[in-house]
Amino acid sequence: MSAISVGQAVVLGAVEGVTEFLPVSSTGHLKITEGLMNIPVDDDAVVGFSAVIQVGAIAAVFVYFFKDIVRIVSAWGRGLVNRDERHHHDYKFAWWVICATVPIVVVGLAAKPLIEGPLASLWVVAASLIVGSGVMWVADQMGRHKRGEDDTSFKDAMLVGSSQILALLFPGFSRSGATMSTALILDLDRVAATRLSFFLGIPALTGAGLYELKDALGAGVGVAPLAVGTAVSFVVAYASIAWLLKFVAKHSFNAFVIYRIVVGVLLLGLLGAGVLN
Repeated sequence: MSAISVGQAVVLGAVEGVTEFLPVSSTGHLKITEGLMNIPVDDDAVVGFSAVIQVGAIAAVFVYFFKDIVRIVSAWGRGLVNRDERHHHDYKFAWWVICATVPIVVVGLAAKPLIEGPLASLWVVAASLIVGSGVMWVADQMGRHKRGEDDTSFKDAMLVGSSQILALLFPGFSRSGATMSTALILDLDRVAATRLSFFLGIPALTGAGLYELKDALGAGVGVAPLAVGTAVSFVVAYASIAWLLKFVAKHSFNAFVIYRIVVGVLLLGLLGAGVLN
């Protein structure tokens, strides 16, 4: 019998799609939802399932930013064979995304036992939600929001890409929250910070999903729940991306900060009362 049913996969896919790119922690929300449905959050099959359905959310990024991705990849390809094309920002940006993915891959492989073991605790999720909220608020306040997407540099990409490690080690911190906060501290505007977070997430999340696919199937997750969860994640994530880009163009991140604190405190209460464990 599958470790996760099709019905549970629908719920988890929807949660993944809504929260993957919002700075509220998809991993944290998935673990909370799994806990409420009495699904063991540190089970190998469950950890693998959570990583695999992220591919659906990433597919939504590919579709939503298809023209941008084609432009960047094309510039990268031209630059590989033509030296004159290497001054183009898109060519450089493609290399920056590749380089900025290396730190999280190295840490992810080295710290896999911790990530799937002690750090998968809901107590860690609750603490990370609250602490990450403080980081996000400070970043939004201190950032001058004066630099656009064309002003990004290799240093920006490496710092923002490396910040994904925080979410990897501390589920609840939020990959989007960490990358956006870092970008804001570097004075990128909110839209540029959000788009950079999207692009940097493509190789990291795609790689994680493909890496975990074999383990998820081998650990007891059926093909049907994986397919359903991934499909639901794709549809919901696409809508979430469109909404988020419109939201950050006119609003600060304060609403997300408040929401994260509320969820973190509520989760601490549920854990303390024994409702979740």
